[in-house]
Amino acid sequence: MTSAGHITTETVHVSLGDRSYDILISGGLVQHAGSAIAKRLPGIRAAIVTDENLAALHLQPLLASLAQAGIAATAITVAAGEKSKSFATLEFVTNAILEARLERGDAVIAFGGGVIGDLAGFVAGIVRRGMNFIQIPTSLLAQVDSSVGGKTGINTAYGKNLAGIFNQPQLVLADTDILNTLSRREFAAGYAEIVKYGLIDQPDFFIWLENNWQDVFAGGTARQQAIATACRAKAAVVARDERESGDRALLNLGHTFGHALETATGYDSARLVHGEAVAIGMVLAHQFSARLGLVSETVAARVEAHLKTVGLPVSMQEIAGLPSADVLMSYIAQDKKVSRGSLTFILTRGLGRSFIAKDINAADVQAFLQDKLSAS
Repeated sequence: MTSAGHITTETVHVSLGDRSYDILISGGLVQHAGSAIAKRLPGIRAAIVTDENLAALHLQPLLASLAQAGIAATAITVAAGEKSKSFATLEFVTNAILEARLERGDAVIAFGGGVIGDLAGFVAGIVRRGMNFIQIPTSLLAQVDSSVGGKTGINTAYGKNLAGIFNQPQLVLADTDILNTLSRREFAAGYAEIVKYGLIDQPDFFIWLENNWQDVFAGGTARQQAIATACRAKAAVVARDERESGDRALLNLGHTFGHALETATGYDSARLVHGEAVAIGMVLAHQFSARLGLVSETVAARVEAHLKTVGLPVSMQEIAGLPSADVLMSYIAQDKKVSRGSLTFILTRGLGRSFIAKDINAADVQAFLQDKLSAS
């Protein structure tokens, strides 16, 4: 840790050779963003991609920080919500950057949650065949997951994140103070991704979360510790497997089920946000593992109980108007983790003992979903 005045900053390094970068985690980083960026990318101009909600709350302090560091910036604002991850918005942001006459050596700054990070990162990777890219994630979910590792993209009519590229940022600034303006629902949605790291391969971290989740929600050192632990876990996986050809797929625990649920709700955040879909998906993954005899029902129930305790949805019954198991299976078949028609799921053999399960029988999954949909 390093200290700047009253601010203590924790640094997590993502080791990827000449594409390595740091994640800085602290309170007050938006106010210090300009100096942090100028130190790494001197002489640049920038396009800030943000959404309407963030622009109203936090854009002015970021612009002031950049100006103080001598970075001229253009703000590009899009509608808030998952529906901005679209071809139409991709075109709008691309044209705005070109209209501002930004050059290849300039930077695109993603200032928002996961939607903005995915969209802006995709734009940064394709405009002028690649501009510098900086992440300033403003949701808990984005700070611990989507801002780290270089996955970017947009949604299509066929499913979530099916058009995109890998594009590593040059810097990630995770301001823990900015999370204080999140609703409890949005914070809880991000917390689901923190829990995921415990369930993948850190059972001690999951137990710590069971005992300290209230402090994580309240803020302070527990929040920073949880975020840093999650970022370190993801950084280690990304360093081993940048393009998800191996064990990076473990990071998709809960996501195959979750993405199908998001597609089924039309990415309507009033019905379901990503972290909630992941929470339900992780419960389903543990329950399906139990059905296959891989793990005890007790472990599955423990995971469900913790997620429910913090206020997350844990069953498909909590989502109104879901389609049939047949339709959900059609969405799962479009998932990026399908290879040559075989279904791949992240399943578990115990608390924090997740593994990549290939060649899963589609009929078993469909029967499982049917049972869960019809359960009272």
